[in-house]
Formats: sequence, structure tokens, C-alpha cells
Amino acid sequence: MECGGWISGDLYNGRIVRVSNSFIFKEPVFNYSADFPFLWDEIIMPVRYGSDYTLARGIFQEVLEEVTGDYASRSKAIWSQMTEKYRIEDLKVDPVVTLITNDNWVEYTLRYVVDYKNRRTTKDMICERVLNRIEGNEGRVKLGSATFELTSLPKLDVKLSASGDNFFKEHGNI
Repeated sequence: MECGGWISGDLYNGRIVRVSNSFIFKEPVFNYSADFPFLWDEIIMPVRYGSDYTLARGIFQEVLEEVTGDYASRSKAIWSQMTEKYRIEDLKVDPVVTLITNDNWVEYTLRYVVDYKNRRTTKDMICERVLNRIEGNEGRVKLGSATFELTSLPKLDVKLSASGDNFFKEHGNI
């Protein structure tokens, strides 16, 4: 069953994929569940400049540990076997929050290990808890956004002078 395509979040899209034997030797085949049934996933959280950065990091780390701590614990032993079997680098499987700055906001990356079957629901749970905690911190942490909302315009009072009347006579109404 194919995932992705026009469907977001690694969910089934309904197409059945058949892979011929000859294809196996031409292209890589990705398997989510073979030796390591976990994936690393990330959520990018933009935070406005002037926020309490320590509080933001604390909120993000606390939520990650609450939601994904069990995945990290269960994946450590399996990851250890993977590093032995495939001679790969021993990476951190504990949830981690990192920070960079850019022109618009401070950007936190929430990186965590998740069961490949629960990726979307885990991301949903993390985002909901983060939003609830941020809204409950009395404005000390504010998320960054590039959206603009016009809620009202000031009343315009236009008065034309005699020279203004001549302009409209010469050029017509605009």
C-alpha cells in the first residue's frame, strides 16, 4: 500500500505498489519496519524575537519527553543492535530541541524518535500540547508567523481644495 503522493503525513493513498524483482537491483527499496521500527521525525517551531527562549525550550523538551519518552526508551536497545549489525554511527535517540536564528524569528527544531505507525498521531499530540502550554504562559512565548491580518481601516476624511477641484476637471474622476 503506497503512502504519500497526494496524501500528506505518511498515510495510505489507496494505490497498491508492486515491486518487480528486477527493480530491486536498480533502485533502493525503503522499509519502515524491518530492523528498526522507529523513525526520527522533526517539528519546526518558529518563536518570535523577544520571547522567553529558555521557557520555550523547556516547554518543547518537556512535551517531547512526555509524548515520545517511551519510544526513545524502547528504541535504545534496538538501535544498539543496529549499530552493531550495520557498523553505523551511534546516534542519540532521546528527544532533543535545537535552536537557530533567522531573519524573521527564532527557530526551534523538535527532533524525536517515533514508531513508524504512529508518526502522524504523535506529531498531532506534540503540537496540541505545545500550543496549550504556550497559550498558558501569559505571552512570555509567542509563536512566529509571516501572516498579516487587517482588522480595520481608519475612517478617511478627504477634503478637496479648489486646486483639487481643478485636477478632477482636467483629468476626470479617478
